[in-house]
Amino acid sequence: MSAAKRLLVVRPHGFCSGVARAVETAEAVLARFRGETVYCLNEIVHNQQVVSRLTSLGLVFVKRLDEVPEGALLLFSAHGVAPAVWQQAEARGLRVINATCPFVTKVHAEVRRFVSRGALVICIGHRNHEEVAGVAGEAPEQVRIVENAEEAEALVLPEGAPLAVVTQTTLGEAQVESVMAVLRRRFPALQFPTSTDVCYATRNRQQAVGALAKACERVLVLGSANSSNSQRLVETARASGAEAVLVSELGQLDALGWESVGSVGITSGASTPETFLDGAVQVLQDKYGFSEPEVMTAVKEDSHVFRLPALPE
Repeated sequence: MSAAKRLLVVRPHGFCSGVARAVETAEAVLARFRGETVYCLNEIVHNQQVVSRLTSLGLVFVKRLDEVPEGALLLFSAHGVAPAVWQQAEARGLRVINATCPFVTKVHAEVRRFVSRGALVICIGHRNHEEVAGVAGEAPEQVRIVENAEEAEALVLPEGAPLAVVTQTTLGEAQVESVMAVLRRRFPALQFPTSTDVCYATRNRQQAVGALAKACERVLVLGSANSSNSQRLVETARASGAEAVLVSELGQLDALGWESVGSVGITSGASTPETFLDGAVQVLQDKYGFSEPEVMTAVKEDSHVFRLPALPE
């Protein structure tokens, strides 16, 4: 009988503090207002398992505010929204519960502070991501979005204008640094936030998956395709030399081919529930002969615990 194949689970992985707060907020609202329909603008976090579970509990996800009846309960997701969305919600008499991650709220505050000083703000991030849309919406005329170093090179700004920079919280450190290098060279007087905008959980999970990639042949990153931080984990693992695959549902595992894989490592994005990781481990053990998982602690993480937002009466 052949020896079991090696299975490693890296720590830290899974829910960050902002995601945990958003999910717990949704659960608290559904419990408090049982019998009343609760709406959420966009996915509360970018994970299909979380969204499916909350849908089964009665949360109704919408894409536009005009889908929400006047006076209804409305959750804003962990990604935050622009001030204009707050104003629209107020105009419709909606009872808003704000589940925005405090780290995202920090970036909003930075934009307001820089703009109040007369600066144009460069936002490094994915322009179609809800977080970036909300941040840019703080001052649409004063914010310029750049996604990569090429866009930073091509950026045209008024000569002599004071400039500042903020960053989407879920980007890869290498991605941020490549853009920052261009911006520092082109705009030496650029102003920066007092601390990094890339959140601690994103940074820790990237460092952890880099170490994991050096210890196994294949890395599975559990997370949804629209999860920015999960996509960055895949990129980080590949840059560290491993084959890496984003797995959004357990059925994908069967198509990957396991005959010649002797070691596999698993991590999960900051919006991926632990139950999904447990399911992936079970499949690998039951169907493909992998061992009991070894836990690899690559980074020590002191998680923040955020207080839940106030709920309407």
